[in-house]
Amino acid sequence: MWPFGKSRNSSARPENETAESQHSGAVAETTPETGAPAADAEAQGRAQDAAQDAAQDTASSYDPVNGSFGPFDGDSVNYRDFDFSDFAKGGLDLGSMLIPVPHKGEVQVEMGKEGPRQIHILTPFGRITPAAFAAPRSGGQWASDIDGFAESMAGDGLEVTRRDNDWGVELVGTVGDGVVRVIGVDGPRWMLRMTLAGPATSAEELAELSYEVISRTFVNRGSEPAPAGRSLPVAIPQAMADELKRTLAQQQAQAQKAQKADPAASPEATGNPARNAPVQPEQARRRTGGTASRQMGDSE
Repeated sequence: MWPFGKSRNSSARPENETAESQHSGAVAETTPETGAPAADAEAQGRAQDAAQDAAQDTASSYDPVNGSFGPFDGDSVNYRDFDFSDFAKGGLDLGSMLIPVPHKGEVQVEMGKEGPRQIHILTPFGRITPAAFAAPRSGGQWASDIDGFAESMAGDGLEVTRRDNDWGVELVGTVGDGVVRVIGVDGPRWMLRMTLAGPATSAEELAELSYEVISRTFVNRGSEPAPAGRSLPVAIPQAMADELKRTLAQQQAQAQKAQKADPAASPEATGNPARNAPVQPEQARRRTGGTASRQMGDSE
């Protein structure tokens, strides 16, 4: 795990900015994507334009290099200058992203046929899935993506609304008792996207927790050329890879044992050990006396 620094205030977001003032959750500030009566289309269009203008004004105070809250540009800002130990038990170093893991959160690695497919942070309120992408120098990647995301979510049967936050506009999709929220943030030649999924009963708590995670995240774009929209490479730290290997080996051994006991049992019936493997982050050690603690199993 990457260590916490000590220089900056541990609260990444400005103290005078409350969730109520920065995250509009009122129905009056929510714009539906679908299902509007034709007579209200023009009024809704004006409301959506006004909401987007307000969100742009809010986002204008966000500065990934010199600002007081993130996501920060990891190529310009030293994460060692920050101490997030009041919020997080450790930091997840994925190469292109440095993400704080909340005290009551754990990391889950979703496995695919060719290896790790996605990284999730599991919380008591739901799941957070981070991803980072290359973006144009001029910015605006999230603005280019948001309409397509809204259409895709609506096509999947979700009732989609738009809400403003500290960084611009986010999408909130509701279906049944579940809520999916997609938050995009534009930075210098990168875009950070967080996808939230959980029950409707804890959707607001998950959103607030995710805002805190985002505001303490660092994105390392690097100097390598990459087309806009391409996902930035994710590297699982060696310590986590070793723990994941041990977990999968244990699960596979249990599956083989169960299959020998019941030859009719299939890998799916015994849990498919290569599917989702939860990995508990190790406790991050704070830097003391200027000495460097170990980062995700590698020393500085």
